Amino acid sequence: MRINRSLTYAAGAGALLAVFAFTKIRPKNNLPPVVTAKSGSIRTDGDVTYRDLNKNGKMDVYEDSRQPIEKRVQDLLKQMTLEEKAGMMFYSPVRVNKDGSIEEQPAKDFLSSISPVGIKEIDKHHITHFNLFAVPAPDTLAIWYNLIQQYAEKTRLGIPLTIASDPRNQGGAGIFAMSAKTFSMWPDPLGLAAIGDEKYMEQFADISRQEYLAVGIRQGLHPQVDLSTEPRWPRIQGTFGEDAALSSRMTTAYIKGYQGEKLGANSVAMMTKHFPGGGPQKEGLDPHFAFQKGQVYPGNNFKYHLIPFEAAFKAHTAAIMPYYGVPMGQKNVEEVGFSYNKAIITELLRNKYHYDGVVCTDWGLVSDTKLGPVNFEARAWGVQKLNTEERVQRIIDAGVDQFGGENLPEIIVKLVKEGKISEKRIDVSVVRLLRLKFQLGLFDNPFVDEKKAADIVGSPEFMKAGLDAQRRSLTLLKNENHTLPLAPNKLKIYIKNINPKIAAAYGTIVDDPKQADIAIIRLQTPNYPIPEAKGNFIAAMFHWGDLDFKGQQLEDILTLEKTVPTVVDIYLDRGAVIPQISQYAKGLFASFGSSDAALLDVVFGKYKPGGHLPIEMPSSMEAVRNQKEDMPYDSKDPLYKFGYGLSY
Repeated sequence: MRINRSLTYAAGAGALLAVFAFTKIRPKNNLPPVVTAKSGSIRTDGDVTYRDLNKNGKMDVYEDSRQPIEKRVQDLLKQMTLEEKAGMMFYSPVRVNKDGSIEEQPAKDFLSSISPVGIKEIDKHHITHFNLFAVPAPDTLAIWYNLIQQYAEKTRLGIPLTIASDPRNQGGAGIFAMSAKTFSMWPDPLGLAAIGDEKYMEQFADISRQEYLAVGIRQGLHPQVDLSTEPRWPRIQGTFGEDAALSSRMTTAYIKGYQGEKLGANSVAMMTKHFPGGGPQKEGLDPHFAFQKGQVYPGNNFKYHLIPFEAAFKAHTAAIMPYYGVPMGQKNVEEVGFSYNKAIITELLRNKYHYDGVVCTDWGLVSDTKLGPVNFEARAWGVQKLNTEERVQRIIDAGVDQFGGENLPEIIVKLVKEGKISEKRIDVSVVRLLRLKFQLGLFDNPFVDEKKAADIVGSPEFMKAGLDAQRRSLTLLKNENHTLPLAPNKLKIYIKNINPKIAAAYGTIVDDPKQADIAIIRLQTPNYPIPEAKGNFIAAMFHWGDLDFKGQQLEDILTLEKTVPTVVDIYLDRGAVIPQISQYAKGLFASFGSSDAALLDVVFGKYKPGGHLPIEMPSSMEAVRNQKEDMPYDSKDPLYKFGYGLSY
């Protein structure tokens, strides 16, 4: 099923139609509509309708949708104060009240220490970019979005807000999405890569784009195009795997589905991450935390990790996010974090690749973050001794435009007034940020149709498409003696880690494996706590350590397999080491975020498995430890190679 762009819901379309009917205003000369029932600044100049954002009673160039974007940008830039420019350069986290209101309300969980609702940042710091964390139902989110845009409209220049989010459409969305319950549910990006179909990837992105637009999300803090060449790294599920060619194809389709051929009012801007590739982490530890700072390249394979970003540049990704890590052992590259690194941002990204889009740091590079009882140390790796002002200056000097997860515009103002950074340099970044807002049509109509949001987000059509992808991404690794597919409603089934109510539709569920004709069990790549993560609940949420099952857990699985013919499904958020489990399984699947119903539909032959491994599965932990972190397909004698997959 292909969702045609003619079905696209453009943000605010319903509201525009409503106001046209009420005021009898019609767009003239094929100009884009610029009024909305939610706007309090609607004016007319002859036959042109515009939003009087600076409240001066006339149509300025930046308010005139007929003018070229660059002229609109320059006109607004001239009217901005230094303080307003500085505020533009920060992406602040924001939480949304359960009732959609914008007045600050106390939060009872750890989010209370992340941010207030956003009004204070708009008033005090002139923030115009916000990153959503926990959110309510889609219609409530749409209400909040319109209210916060109305609030921004009343500011001196009426600069609209850009609302961003981490992925919200993957079943294993993890801590970075915070909440993904009401959006259509698809496999992880790793599962979409297992499908490996560019048209299918573009369909996913197009559907997600429509859902984002319905609630006002105009920038995605994704895709994550890091190459997962170190199989212990905890962030593999968000990648497209370890192969640069596959990742590049997926990246191109992903960006096209969200942004379209050209950024416009129906686009969601992509912030591709994490430049220049976050996959080669030493021993799989992650630089979110102080216990791991360096990215290593023992195979001298730095350039390989750039290939998916080259595809993103060709697809005109709106923004780039560097990672936290420190590039180790690279010629003429200082060993400091990527966003602090002029060789990476200016010389490589800007000069070599001629990238002139927005560059935004990953979250929390300058100041510590308080998350409940945990003080999350600033990821100023390699420059920890610098003070706050020096860190901000260093990042701007490196060529970065925007600070993720920070709220320090007064520091930029101080640096400019002290002559340490020129206002001309600040203007360079602000121009990029304003240009993107204009390209997205936010100045002409930032509002959404609240009544349609709940119908669009998680619609039956979109949910069905996501479920189809979950089935198709399932990757069949073993089918001994053609055990699969199973005959529905004819077998006694023993299940583990599967919802019995769902399984009962496929056969008779029994509690004793000795009474079963077949066992179907679901596993997940193992996760072992590491001492370094002790005391940090965020670090504990990452999946660390060895990839093999051990001790009693392994014995229990093998005993079951030897007792009754067993079909095993293992969810791969990293590449599991399962040689014995594979040996005794009659059927073996790899999954990447598929529901119980999706799995059983494939096991019982209603659908065929269609996935191929986007990562290899090593044969032993010794092979994992002996591989090079920056090299793909680098473990000795893998149990299942990259690209492997069977079907019926």
